[in-house]
Formats: sequence, C-alpha cells, structure tokens
Amino acid sequence: MVKKAGQSVTEQELKKLEFRLDELIQTIQRLKEENRSLRAQQDNMSAERAGLIEKNELARSRVEAMINRLKSMEQGA
Repeated sequence: MVKKAGQSVTEQELKKLEFRLDELIQTIQRLKEENRSLRAQQDNMSAERAGLIEKNELARSRVEAMINRLKSMEQGA
C-alpha cells in the first residue's frame, strides 16, 4: 500500500515536472520568435537610418552649394 501511494506521488511529481517543461519549451519558442522578429526590425531600422543619413548628407551638400552660389553672386554684384 505504501508503495502505491509513493508511486502515485512520484507520478504526480513527474506530471508536474512534465507540464513545467512543456511550459518552458513554449516560452523558449516564443522568445526565439520574438528575438527573430526584433532582429528583423533592427535590420530594417538600421537600413532606414542609413538611408536617412544619406539623404541628410545630400541635402546638406545642396544647401552648402546654394550658399556658395549666393556668396559668389553677392561678391559679383
């Protein structure tokens, strides 16, 4: 009788452990997917940032060129 009760407790503990392991596996899978998604977002944002920096540099160059032309016109007048 004691053996059956002991086995029952052990089986319950094993089932709890199995349930907990399943939860942990699900959590790991969810975190992996979230990590993949965040890395993709980071890559997209890095590419977008690089594009914005390039546009900013182009705009700055154009403004500097306009300023230089205006200065030349001013000195010529």
